[in-house]
Amino acid sequence: MGWLEGYVALITGGGSGIGAAVAHRFVAEGASVAVLGREQDRLDAVVKSSANPGRMHAVVGDVRSIEDVAAAVAGTVERFGKLDTLVPNAGMWDFQRQITRLTAEQLSESFDELFAVNVKGYLLAAHAAWPELVKTRGSIVMTLSNASFYVNGGGPVYTASKHACLGLMRELAWELAPKVRVNGVACGGMSTDLRGPASLDLADRSISASFAKQLPDGPPPPIPLHDSSTDPHDFTGPYVLLASREQSGPITGHAISVDGGMGVRGFRSDAGGDHL
Repeated sequence: MGWLEGYVALITGGGSGIGAAVAHRFVAEGASVAVLGREQDRLDAVVKSSANPGRMHAVVGDVRSIEDVAAAVAGTVERFGKLDTLVPNAGMWDFQRQITRLTAEQLSESFDELFAVNVKGYLLAAHAAWPELVKTRGSIVMTLSNASFYVNGGGPVYTASKHACLGLMRELAWELAPKVRVNGVACGGMSTDLRGPASLDLADRSISASFAKQLPDGPPPPIPLHDSSTDPHDFTGPYVLLASREQSGPITGHAISVDGGMGVRGFRSDAGGDHL
């Protein structure tokens, strides 16, 4: 038996990257999983590649739409009978676009676009799911980021959004206790199909392309575990731990950092604006 035998989970942004990886890991641990995303073909590919496609369910929708998110929760319960775990995960990155390299219009538009997915999407998912999670004494496991704690994991818009998600996780951990646990996994860099805002012309740019450009003999990233994996499947263990009430029943309001040790690396440079 796996750690999630008999569990039912809903994962937003489940069509690729860490969302798809968590979905596959949850199924391997015994769970039934619904994946929410905007593209049917991507979701179908995730279901087809599962070790047990019969325990997966694809739901097309946009996390910025309360109707779509509510329908995803209802569809999950209709298909599998309940909901134990919500994983708010859908997101986008700003490719470290600094404030000095943004026009005022770009800053305003990218803020609205990115926060609508990264923050509002999490809040709407939690709002739609909490009644079902109360019934099962379930949990929410949010995908956070090293940028939830440290600078330069993105530009100011992305960093602000992930700090907001950390605050949201802590607030909901208090509001939904004692019936629902709320935690997060603060991931470091992964080679995924994470995209950027259309308002910055980054909707077709994938972070995996940036990883592919790194030369094998180039300098390692400035983290203690600089030779650690960037495969999203290797980041899924903490999600399983936090989802399992048997393994983490007393844990809420906590974020597990899976970032290669960035928190102990020390200072990389004195200032980020030396080029100004």
